[in-house]
Amino acid sequence: MRVLFGALVFGTFIGLIGFASAQLKTEQQPGMACKYLPTIEQGFLTYHIKYSQRDAELAGRVVDQYLKRVDPSKIYLTQVEANKVRSLMQNVFEKTKKQDCSFLPEIQALLLDKVKSRAEFVKKFLGKDFKFDSKAEFVYEPDKAPYPKTDADAEAFLKKYLNFQIANYLATDMKIDEAKDRVIKNYERIVRRTMETSEDDLYAGYLDSFARALDPHSSFFSRDVLADFNIQMSLSLEGIGATLSSEDGFTVVEALVPGGAAAKSGQIEPQDKIVAVGQEKGPMENVIDQDLKDVVKKIRGDKGTKVRLSILRKDGDKKRRLEVTLVREKVNLEDQAASILYMDKEIGGKKQKIGVIDFPSFYADSRRGGRSSAADLKKLIQEAREKKVSGLVLDLSNNGGGSLEDAVKIAGLFFKTGNVVKQSSKGESGEQTLADVDGKVDWSGPLVVLTSRISASASEIVAGTLQDYKRAIIVGGDHTFGKGSVQSVLPMPSNLGAIKVTVGMFFVPGGNSTQHRGVDADVILPGPYSTDEVGEKSLDYSLPPKTISGFLSPNAYVKDGAEAWAPLKPEWVKTLKEKSQARVEKSDDFKKIKEDLVKAKDRGKLIRVSEVMDETKEAEKKEKKEKDKALRYGKKSDRDKEYLKRADVQEAANVLVDLIQLENGQSTGPQARNN
Repeated sequence: MRVLFGALVFGTFIGLIGFASAQLKTEQQPGMACKYLPTIEQGFLTYHIKYSQRDAELAGRVVDQYLKRVDPSKIYLTQVEANKVRSLMQNVFEKTKKQDCSFLPEIQALLLDKVKSRAEFVKKFLGKDFKFDSKAEFVYEPDKAPYPKTDADAEAFLKKYLNFQIANYLATDMKIDEAKDRVIKNYERIVRRTMETSEDDLYAGYLDSFARALDPHSSFFSRDVLADFNIQMSLSLEGIGATLSSEDGFTVVEALVPGGAAAKSGQIEPQDKIVAVGQEKGPMENVIDQDLKDVVKKIRGDKGTKVRLSILRKDGDKKRRLEVTLVREKVNLEDQAASILYMDKEIGGKKQKIGVIDFPSFYADSRRGGRSSAADLKKLIQEAREKKVSGLVLDLSNNGGGSLEDAVKIAGLFFKTGNVVKQSSKGESGEQTLADVDGKVDWSGPLVVLTSRISASASEIVAGTLQDYKRAIIVGGDHTFGKGSVQSVLPMPSNLGAIKVTVGMFFVPGGNSTQHRGVDADVILPGPYSTDEVGEKSLDYSLPPKTISGFLSPNAYVKDGAEAWAPLKPEWVKTLKEKSQARVEKSDDFKKIKEDLVKAKDRGKLIRVSEVMDETKEAEKKEKKEKDKALRYGKKSDRDKEYLKRADVQEAANVLVDLIQLENGQSTGPQARNN
């Protein structure tokens, strides 16, 4: 459970939203109710940077988003039924204002009927007369495709889609009967989950659709989603210390967190299936076919309490079942924390050390003494200085954002003092400038920032700021994601969840918002995410970009002394581009990336079942999956080796070496400044 592209949390408001807070507090309802919907809708509109009132255009967007939520693949509803949903949601704001939410269970009943119907069709189609069609192919582009006109049209598409699903199982050497059984059970599981949708889920789904109709980054957090968001931001939780996933109805242990309760017990192993969960006292509860979030909820708990797990483990050709009791404890999610690795490079005829900082998120625990990404990075830079590195690579290529406060502090680690970001807001409050006020330059030597199309929000603030001050070379994808908006998370009373609302846009010191355009790389590398489908501009209802007057601070620059740093010169950037391009052209890794991008573009959304069955392609996919798994869950030493082999990391290091040589040609070199 992850929060993609993060939320820039610049402060947490007390209560819900002024006048609304008192209403919700006095009711003290155990769960969400229809009467709260207009209040929560108004909460979004009170703080949203662009929208202030409900109108026909916004209502239409809400309906579109709700349809996308209930049937994202467009395999259940026909055009007639989609129109019925639109009819039920006609004048939706008038309905919620009058506390009439009857349209939600009516739509759910319609959806359940269609889900059951499709599951019956799947069972019939995959019966004894089914013949696998390896030549089946189809275009899968639900966002652009119309709803099927009839059930027959929907089933015609589903036949091809089912062959594709069967092929995915057959490619793993599974027998046809077992593959058919797996697919049938998947659709039956969807029926059960649709039947088990609670009233709270319906209200949360509607509110999230309302939020996403405003812009791509506003959303509604149910209790469970809010809990996961808080864990993501604080990098800790109280539980058993295991990464879990859902597979064919089972909750599977993907990996063990070093030092966690599961790892220390010696009784849990990766690929174990958790089939039942019990607390310290009371019965065991079967969790097969339960949503992963519900299973995780049962396993988590207060530090020091016990949880019992019934485990199904494959032992050779047999399966054995065992019961394990674990004591919950504090687990630090170190994989999301910043870390540093070192490379030895020959620079100017001498062996020198450079540092590569893997920085996957801007995390911050608001509690006293809580962990901060800015504090962690400051320590890593100090370590690098002690090891006398000649330059640093700051890797933000997989960083989707996080704490705005930490982004400001982190940018400031590389110059003296000065403006980092200007944040616009709603109403008369205008613009707020956030600046680094720490006069220390923690690192004044050569610096490369590695980015990609999925580097977003806080990453873009840091990259854009350092680029505007000519403090760092930006290396990576053609541009970053393009998320130039700021969100705030406002918790609601009575544990009803929270709203995440876009409250402003941010601008880097050169005056540009990174909205849509992102931060352009100085040295462009081919990357797997460099497609038109990745980026803010591809999202529903993304806000347009803006430009304001620049607000660079002269105090950021240091000309003399140990903390002096040399602003990048245009001729340096030109040289670095040329040298990198020559290496990239000769690199087999980058050639492969470029070939894959061309193939993906040529093929578009066409899916061929035959390609799934291609043993060569399947071997490549399996190798990639194993490598990805090793990067995520393997031993730290193995993960580090694989990480440093990445083509973009290697080339960022090469660009850094070139930069060090250019800077060493100046009167004040990095050795003098940082050692």
